Amino acid sequence: MITADLIGEGAVCIDVGVSRVDGVTIGDLAPDVWDKAAWVTPNPGGGGPMTRAMLLSNVVDRAEARSVGRGPPRQPLGLGDR
Repeated sequence: MITADLIGEGAVCIDVGVSRVDGVTIGDLAPDVWDKAAWVTPNPGGGGPMTRAMLLSNVVDRAEARSVGRGPPRQPLGLGDR
C-alpha cells in the first residue's frame, strides 16, 4: 500500500493496482495520498479504461503499419524453445 509519506507533495499518482479486500475492490493508494497528491486516478475506474484504450490504439497503429509494409516481419514466440 502506497501511503502519503512515500510520495512527494503535489505528486501525480496513477493507481493501477487492483485488490479485493472483504469483497470490495481497492487500489494500491492509501486514502491519505489523495490529500498530498496534486492528482490521483480513482480506483476502480481510473487506470483500467485508459489502459484498455491505449492498448487498442497501439494494436490498431501496429496493424495499420503492417498493412502498408512498415512493420517488421512477424516473429515466432519461441514457446517451444523452453
